[in-house]
Amino acid sequence: MARIAGVDLPSEKRIEIALTYIYGVGRSTAKKILATAGVSPDLRVKNLSDEDSGRLRNIIEREYKVEGSLRSEMAMNVKRLMDIGAYRGLRHRRGLPVRGQRTRTNARTRKGPKKTAGAMKKPVAAARPAPKKPGG
Repeated sequence: MARIAGVDLPSEKRIEIALTYIYGVGRSTAKKILATAGVSPDLRVKNLSDEDSGRLRNIIEREYKVEGSLRSEMAMNVKRLMDIGAYRGLRHRRGLPVRGQRTRTNARTRKGPKKTAGAMKKPVAAARPAPKKPGG
């Protein structure tokens, strides 16, 4: 099992697919990395030599922002929008869709499970003392 950028890559998968387990590396980026390193994309992770994995590790560290540094940069971008009071920042703060989607229906991924706003029940009449009849 190869460990690149702090991620254990699954040993049975092709290296082209296994690299996508790293946050910030998709299919096209994985292809570019493999082309730069001169590693065959059809090679399985378990068949990867130490020299190949070292080259991949160096290229990813040197040229790409991945995992922790990328996550922190994304968080800082969202925090900046919130701090300057941008509309997108307000949507992030309220947990609503940011990119103009409708919210009357749908948007359940951002809003979470439905919270039903039902009518409040009145207290039961038996709990109150019965009113006194006049003259009786």
